[in-house]
Amino acid sequence: MEFKDKLVFARAKLDLSQSELAKELNVSLPTISRWENGKVNPTKKAKVVFMQFCRKNNIEIGEEDNDR
Repeated sequence: MEFKDKLVFARAKLDLSQSELAKELNVSLPTISRWENGKVNPTKKAKVVFMQFCRKNNIEIGEEDNDR
């Protein structure tokens, strides 16, 4: 699963808006939008923060690093 798909899945699972997720991950709303559209890939650090957020919220999305 690509990172953008993981992001959309987690956001839908928690019923969060892009803005709410941006606040949770301490990034901007445009950043979330670009990630979801696949226009920009997150840094390794951002991916780690996202995975920690998912674990904290009991969201299982697979941690293999095959995101493009």
